[in-house]
Amino acid sequence: MSAAAQANPDKRIRLFFQDEARVGQKGRTCHRWWVKGQRPPGQCDQCFDWTYIFATVEPATGAEFALVLPTVSTVTMNLFLAEFAKTLAPDDHIVMVLDGAGWHGAAALVVPGNVTLVPLPPYSPECNPLERIWLYLRERFLSIQVWTDQNAIIDACCDAWNALAADARRISSLAFYPWIEKVIS
Repeated sequence: MSAAAQANPDKRIRLFFQDEARVGQKGRTCHRWWVKGQRPPGQCDQCFDWTYIFATVEPATGAEFALVLPTVSTVTMNLFLAEFAKTLAPDDHIVMVLDGAGWHGAAALVVPGNVTLVPLPPYSPECNPLERIWLYLRERFLSIQVWTDQNAIIDACCDAWNALAADARRISSLAFYPWIEKVIS
């Protein structure tokens, strides 16, 4: 953060975290209260169709941005970064922390001038607060369902994200780890 602040002295530095989540027809089990000795009802699909939620959040404020895209690649990451950069105020500079996925560090990745990418250490997904957001979305909105096609998956992802985005306090409660407060102060 300090390096970005020194490089952009006239900008307001904000800390965001970014990640992607795959959602598809294979579904995911979750925890349900049910009668002991019986299995809870649930549907299962053997198809292989999915889509991805690309998202970034600012844990301190609950600010968020997401796109639902069909694949993960450098091309889709470029699209995500470009669309995110358009939403920023002219005096903002974003420090975006993300994992080490191949498309995050590809030579063809175009990083907007108002964004600085900072990779997480290898093998440390627990440091990315979006992992808790994915768990929440899967438990609350995206589990034990069967979708007819990819459009239905996209609609479910959009509905789930929009429900979360409507509650900035929920985003902060899930994502604002104690160590983040020390980093931004």
